[in-house]
Formats: sequence, C-alpha cells, structure tokens
Amino acid sequence: MPAISAMALDYLGVAVFAATGALVASRKQMDLIGFALLATLTGVGGGTLRDLIIGRTLFWIADPSYLLVCLAIAFVLFFTAHLVQRRYVVLIWMDALGLAAYGVLGAHIAMVNGVGYVPAIVLGVVTATFGGMIRDVVSQEQPLILKQEIYATAALAAACIYVGATVAGTGAMVAAFAGTAVGFAVRAGAILWGWQLPRYKPRPGRDY
Repeated sequence: MPAISAMALDYLGVAVFAATGALVASRKQMDLIGFALLATLTGVGGGTLRDLIIGRTLFWIADPSYLLVCLAIAFVLFFTAHLVQRRYVVLIWMDALGLAAYGVLGAHIAMVNGVGYVPAIVLGVVTATFGGMIRDVVSQEQPLILKQEIYATAALAAACIYVGATVAGTGAMVAAFAGTAVGFAVRAGAILWGWQLPRYKPRPGRDY
C-alpha cells in the first residue's frame, strides 16, 4: 500500500474512533477534559497496543499530529454533539467504519514491519477493537465486542480479505478497499439484521 494511502487510512481510523469516544462522552455529559480523554484513548488505543506488541515506536509519538486530531475532534464535538439527535446510532455506524478501516490498516502495518500473515491478521483485529474496548470500559458501557451481534468478526473479515488479497498479488489499494468494504458490510449486517455467530448452549453433564 502506498505510504500516502496508508497514512490517509490511519488518519481516517483515528478520526472516526476519536469521534465515537467524544460521542460517548457527550452521552455521559462529561466536561471538555473528559471529551479529550475518551477521544484520545479511543483514537489511538488500538494502534498503541499493536505498536507495543511488534516493538515499533508508538505512532503518535513518532507523529504527534494524531493526538492533535483527537483533541480537535473532542473540542468540536463538545460544542456540536447536541446537534446529532440520535447519537448512539451515529456512534454505532462510525464505529463500524473505524472497525473496518483499522482492521485493514493494522494488518498492513504489521506486515510492513515483518510480521507473518496470520499474526498480522490478529494484530489487525487488535488494532480495530482495542480502542473501542477502552472507550466502553472507561465510560462504564457494555463493550460492543461482548455483545451478541457480530463485532470483532467484522475486523477479522477486513484483515483476512486484505492479507489474502495481498498474498494473491492484488494491488495494495484494491486489497485495502476490498478489506474495508467487506469488514464494513459484515458489521452493517450485524447492526441492521442482528447477525450472530453460533453461540455455546449449555447441556446437562453426563452421568457416570
């Protein structure tokens, strides 16, 4: 993937997740510092864990503009979040977009740094889900990843499609677009139609 395209996808993921953090802060009626905290934790949380795992300099330390993006979004939404009447709906859909984009980006960054294909997919899922998990835990919301409808699976699909297409020799931009589109479609299906994976059903123990 061209560096400029990867950077654009990175900024998109950070911005979208930061906005979801700020929207949660608005629902919790936090002050400006609370907005900034939730936006920043959500925006850079997943990428931070990814970089720590692969031993890479934290992306927001190497380029502090990512932090400025989070803070700017927090500031804007502190004054404008009330204009979004159905904030939870907006939160869910923005989170879906960030989930798909970061699933692809996390896998891409992992592979660029010499990580194998399967671990790269795992790191794509980590990048996509960890920031939202921090957001929900800090704000005392039930983490979306623990709800019955498909969530992490969408990030997994995005990362798998990107890695698989890259291995098959598909152009990086096409692979990134395909992965993001599939990941978003999977999450959209879960939101609209309640798609779920088969769940464990308890059974009585066997008598001996």
